[in-house]
Amino acid sequence: MYIIIDSGSTKTELRLQGSKNSDNESIIIPGINPFYQTEKEISDLLQSAINIELPAQSIRKIHFYGAGCSFPDKKTMVANALKTFFTNAEINVENDLLAASRALFGNQEGIACILGTGSNSCLYNGKEIEMNVSPLGFILGDEGSGAVIGKKFVADCLKNQLPNALKDKFLDRYSTTPKDIMDNVYKKPFPNRYLASLCHFLLENIEDTYVRKIIKESFCEFFDRNIKQYPYNGRLGFVGSVAFLFQDILTEVADSRGYKIEKIIRAPMEGLITYHAKNKEQ
Repeated sequence: MYIIIDSGSTKTELRLQGSKNSDNESIIIPGINPFYQTEKEISDLLQSAINIELPAQSIRKIHFYGAGCSFPDKKTMVANALKTFFTNAEINVENDLLAASRALFGNQEGIACILGTGSNSCLYNGKEIEMNVSPLGFILGDEGSGAVIGKKFVADCLKNQLPNALKDKFLDRYSTTPKDIMDNVYKKPFPNRYLASLCHFLLENIEDTYVRKIIKESFCEFFDRNIKQYPYNGRLGFVGSVAFLFQDILTEVADSRGYKIEKIIRAPMEGLITYHAKNKEQ
């Protein structure tokens, strides 16, 4: 038996494969990101799911794909946390961008993009990532992500740039104050999750002219600052809740930049299951 794990900054999905019950349901736990969590914190997150629902000693291989897993030291952190429980398993830790690439294109080439809590992109040659424009995180980059869209929105709210009716509706919807917003961004853990969560409000108000404008501008920045750098204009695909929920605006922006989106999926898990079954990496 083997496990495929797909982890973003907000949510981690685990799926057991190769057992008699091939239609195992996903186990969902909070997001894992070694840039924001220690090895112990990652172990603690994994413990409840593993102890209760997974036959840890029977697992022979783990394919872990995660946000923040682009550097060797971060991969080691995650692998060590997994080894605490899966003592008999071979553990492969890769970044979430490879997960998106394999889920979208399998063994074919294309530009794979992530638009979720964070954002990322790469040129994938069907086997490995050939080129990556660094996303830089939600402070310096992550254009088009939920965190950056949320950051732009609350910044405009606090600087009185929103239409009054929309501002009042937002503050009432969350029973929040400017101080609450500042605390969530500057004092509490995972400000990127908080900012990305505000996309739910934007989706509820998608017909508002300002809301569509801020999302469209952020998607334009994603294309202009990232996608345009790749020497390729073929297959293009997106993974992530932001891409999926706002796909009409995303498609409009892609068309305006001369790109044709082939596929938009909310999460990569089903594509990863197909990929690993086809490639017999069990």
